[in-house]
Amino acid sequence: MTGNHPRIAVALFGPPGQGGFNEAGARAAEQLRSSGIAVETHWIEERASEARANTLARLCDAGLDLLVAHGGQGDAPVGAIAARYPAMKFAISQGSFLAPNVACYEVLQEQSAFLAGVLAASQTRSGVVAHFSGDRVRPGLKGRAAYCHGVAYADPGVRVLTGFCGNQHDPALAERCVDALAGARADILFAMIDGGRPGAIRACRMHRVAQIGNVLDWTVREPDVFIASALADSGWGIDRAVRDFLDGQLACGSLHEVGIEEPAVVSLKLAARVPAQAQANVEAARRKIVGGEISLVTDYSGAEFAFPG
Repeated sequence: MTGNHPRIAVALFGPPGQGGFNEAGARAAEQLRSSGIAVETHWIEERASEARANTLARLCDAGLDLLVAHGGQGDAPVGAIAARYPAMKFAISQGSFLAPNVACYEVLQEQSAFLAGVLAASQTRSGVVAHFSGDRVRPGLKGRAAYCHGVAYADPGVRVLTGFCGNQHDPALAERCVDALAGARADILFAMIDGGRPGAIRACRMHRVAQIGNVLDWTVREPDVFIASALADSGWGIDRAVRDFLDGQLACGSLHEVGIEEPAVVSLKLAARVPAQAQANVEAARRKIVGGEISLVTDYSGAEFAFPG
């Protein structure tokens, strides 16, 4: 506590200034600061969970009241240290680790991922679509499973190539992986990637593979490549956690969720060039999710695509 003001920090995992997911988190922290709430932002570039935990511990030792870890990458390091700081509060956006002093806030990106699968199955010409991500964390696994479910829901005859390359932030690796997917005839790709996104975009442009983005609206940023973007404002978790903490409403030991019923937070943004029938298929599926007629599959047990490197 600094004076009468609590000390609040947000931890972002990855290189500064890279990636849509971390961009959403950094933007949420900046918006909190703009509203008069003092929030520190710390970028943690280490990839090993133990190294990340050590960095978080050093932040805690400096006298924090609340630490918000952004992303499922925060589960393991927060889980490793939370018990050492029982008087502190922790929150994890897009996380699942819960403890007496840890709360989780999750944007249900798997709902927009399901709609991405419906769109991919509705638009593929080759009959082969793909999913690609980096870190094998729970939100990414749920998103992958939901995308595959959406493809099968829309057209069981469409084949899905899917896998994780192990790094969210390596553009060169992402480019090689998308090269391989294109070589296996995938013509639509749902890429749940962060700092590696530029490499995926380059490969999609080269091979004329249509990409579906996530988190941010990529149909505006790269309109020639993206036919849609599975919007999921992960910054919502940071904003809600901080405001709940300041209001004395941070419910540790609990998971707080928001989904497609809040379109400002979760939705599938379609490019204008998406055909009317595909748009209608997506809208019909969206209504069924909201109405409870579709229960999303959040575990995947199918084949994994073998990525290079």
